[in-house]
Amino acid sequence: MLARHRDAVVVEPTPGRPALIRRDQILVADHDAPAVEGLVRRWYDGRQDEPGVCRLRLRAAARVDVCELVARLGGDGGHRGPAVAPNHLVHGQPMWWSGPADLPRPADPLDPPAAAAPGERPVTVAVLDTGLSPHPWYETRDWYAEQRDEVAEVLDADLDYELDAQAGHGTFIAGVLLQHAPAVRIRAMKVLGGDGVGDEFGVIRALNRLAAWGRADIVNLSLGCHTFDDRPSPVLAQAVGRLRARNGAVVVACAGNAASDRPFWPAALKWVIAVAALDGDERAWFSNHGWWVDACAPGARIASCFVRFDGPREPARQRIGGVDPDRFQGYATWSGTSFAAPAVAAAIARLAAAGNLTAAVAASRLLDPAAAVTLPGLGVIIRV
Repeated sequence: MLARHRDAVVVEPTPGRPALIRRDQILVADHDAPAVEGLVRRWYDGRQDEPGVCRLRLRAAARVDVCELVARLGGDGGHRGPAVAPNHLVHGQPMWWSGPADLPRPADPLDPPAAAAPGERPVTVAVLDTGLSPHPWYETRDWYAEQRDEVAEVLDADLDYELDAQAGHGTFIAGVLLQHAPAVRIRAMKVLGGDGVGDEFGVIRALNRLAAWGRADIVNLSLGCHTFDDRPSPVLAQAVGRLRARNGAVVVACAGNAASDRPFWPAALKWVIAVAALDGDERAWFSNHGWWVDACAPGARIASCFVRFDGPREPARQRIGGVDPDRFQGYATWSGTSFAAPAVAAAIARLAAAGNLTAAVAASRLLDPAAAVTLPGLGVIIRV
């Protein structure tokens, strides 16, 4: 990852609890940007403004410890300062750096999703991920036609003739949504590359654009990160809060694949539904868990739609059936909390559509622990 992302660096203020950040970058809530810019003037190199967030760049020659600077600027306790954070890298789950759960495997074609029930209200699920590739399951739908070119997945960005590590991630997630809630309208937004890597700035920018758009009922975030201090980024928290306040949108996020109880963000935010993965009736071995997890759903060996791609490897004749391990014909199986999250998002969408409910009301009913079965550290069990 570091070889491909030359501006990334591993930080580890607490031994054994690493995080990834963009070197010499800090994020600031837009209303705090003028004050923070003045405070960092001696190291300042430039800024990029987006609705709700500003990215400040510091001069590399100044060799500023970004984490220490953010801790000093942000304050603590009753003396909280401006909303400021390092620009953490976020990554899709599964991910080889923090897991992995596994790599996608070619699968036989699946039956297309069932037809939507008549009379259901339309529910829109925003998917912030790697984008979408054309697929028979949805390529004729109007919502895909509206955004097809804008969100096209890049399958081999480094031109090594192999499918990038998480290319098809967004397409796979769209398939999980459609299998369990066929009537949903999907609004895709690209915040991850085909290697599954993006950053907090891109996620915040997308959330703020969704808030301005105003038509997303549910947001699926099959991505996240650990933070340098294991606390939530206040800039990201504000973006989630703004989306909820303006649109009443429900945000669902994967709990991560590090097999740990260390908080994984944004899933661990109070207003986000954090989803762990099940393998049968038990926690999947790779799934994160803990007090901050709200729900769990199947996340092991999930089958869904996928991209079309043929890599350089030849079929293994010694294997049963001579399976070609890197030839994908539109379908795959994959494991990860990435794919448990859209199952929960779909369950909320289905309940909202069938009952003509807001997404928030549907989520509160679905996740009511008094009316559901729960598992310690995994939350409410969602069967799909």
